[in-house]
Amino acid sequence: MSPLRTDTFDLGSLRLTAGEGRRLDLHVAIDAFGLAGETYPVQPETVPVRLDISRTTRDGYALRLRFEAALTGPCMRCLEPAAPSFSVDALEVSQPGAAGATRAHGRGHQPHESDELTSPYIQDGVLDLRAWARDALALSVPANLLCREDCAGLCPRCGENLNEAGPEHRHERDPDPRWAALSKLRFE
Repeated sequence: MSPLRTDTFDLGSLRLTAGEGRRLDLHVAIDAFGLAGETYPVQPETVPVRLDISRTTRDGYALRLRFEAALTGPCMRCLEPAAPSFSVDALEVSQPGAAGATRAHGRGHQPHESDELTSPYIQDGVLDLRAWARDALALSVPANLLCREDCAGLCPRCGENLNEAGPEHRHERDPDPRWAALSKLRFE
């Protein structure tokens, strides 16, 4: 039986007052990633996450999300199965109405709506945990997913897996193309 998923969480249901906090252990489903034309599902299917929630003044929250997950799919160098694991530790602050806060050089500063510390993951007091977890994981994923850090990849000439072939794998050098015209000469 898989654990209960929490894709969204109503922060107001905790009834926290300013300065109070709570730690929750939840489970969230994270959608697969599409990279280089391949699909990389997230493992485990339902990821256990730790969510720390602290209430700030007014309607604000400081949030911390931690979890470990792996992406499974082909290695981008050798095409063998890969399942690199990533540790995620993400912070998010939502402090609506923070625009009126004083700045060091803020004399005469007019607050703007864009000055507010608002989180794209909190809407009307509801945290979109699934979207935040996916985005946080995406920031942890490197440009190339490899089966191992020192993956040697495939031979560009014959396609053999260089991780298995070893250092003795070699090919004869192609002749210098500048001398190609000489190979066409025939002496009778």
